[in-house]
Amino acid sequence: MQITQLNLSDEIIDLGVGQPDPSLLPLAVLSQAAKHRLTQPDASLLQYGMEQGNEYFRRSLAQFLSDGYGVPVDPDRLFITTGATSGLDLVCARFTNPGDTVFVEEPTYFLALRLFADRRLNVVGLPIDENGLVAEALEEKLAEIRPAFLYTVPTFHNPSGVTLSASRREHLVRLSEQHGFYVVADEVYHMLAYTAVPPPPMVSYDASGTVISLGSFSKILAPGLRLGWIQTAPDPIRRMTRSGLLLSGGGMNPFTSTIVQSAVELGLQREHLKRLIGIYRQRASDLEAALNEMLSASTTYIPPGGGFFYWLRLPQDLDTAALRDTAKRKGVNFQPGVNFSAGGELHNFMRLSFVYYDSDRLREGVRRLAAVIS
Repeated sequence: MQITQLNLSDEIIDLGVGQPDPSLLPLAVLSQAAKHRLTQPDASLLQYGMEQGNEYFRRSLAQFLSDGYGVPVDPDRLFITTGATSGLDLVCARFTNPGDTVFVEEPTYFLALRLFADRRLNVVGLPIDENGLVAEALEEKLAEIRPAFLYTVPTFHNPSGVTLSASRREHLVRLSEQHGFYVVADEVYHMLAYTAVPPPPMVSYDASGTVISLGSFSKILAPGLRLGWIQTAPDPIRRMTRSGLLLSGGGMNPFTSTIVQSAVELGLQREHLKRLIGIYRQRASDLEAALNEMLSASTTYIPPGGGFFYWLRLPQDLDTAALRDTAKRKGVNFQPGVNFSAGGELHNFMRLSFVYYDSDRLREGVRRLAAVIS
């Protein structure tokens, strides 16, 4: 019986999986946190929650984020969600109408494209390079269209792994102020830094309330918690808290947020994140070594400084979507580049992840992939 979203065959090494290794899921951490919280004489955690999110949890989260980001975070500027995806969907519901245009990076997170399609939004892709979104391309497009928002993954980008430079972050926010659109920054990988220290989160550059930052415990604690946050200015928070969804059902995931509050306050989240970074850093290094040894003649990539992914460019005449069926027959899988394209392009790219498998399986996966490509 399948009880999780993922159902992998032991015969296939699926390097396309962007989920954590099940052995890294912190059952003991959350058991300790739940015991701590449920022994408190306070039954309010079982009640409908405050629309913006439990204030005590937001204070604890703000301190945790302040330490992790290296810049102060105001708890009054945090809004609790059931993960980054629900936060993005709520932003679409409250800040767009069907037929509106949103800008994305090319490539971009493929499931965000699915969500925008569900909301019947027009999507326009903009190019990136080794320093993230190309600001000049954004300026050119703004001369033609004013989007409802720009969706960006600025730090350890999904799928390319690149990080938006500090100067471009500032430039992008200034453009949003001048042209009247929001910047929706998906920053779920920001704390997963291995070899590079990223610039401060996008909200740090915001003086006018145009940045809406998405965060999640899915990447740093456990995805099954379905718990995340939005960091933004008071006006966007007011617009979100007035949604019918929240007026009817109260704040999102109030019970789980109190468990995670204990994990944060007891230092368990910090220790678990430190452990994850150590393991992921080694796996990223081992995957890169295998790529350099077995695929350097046929692929190029920009080494990511953190996050989950490597983004491989193959020869122009290779179509990775067509290659996938052969790869599966040879016992390996990946995410083809076209999935990440707003315009149906990027046919000779693929995304690989290093977080689900240990180093031996990663190496074997690359060996199989090299055999398929050759």
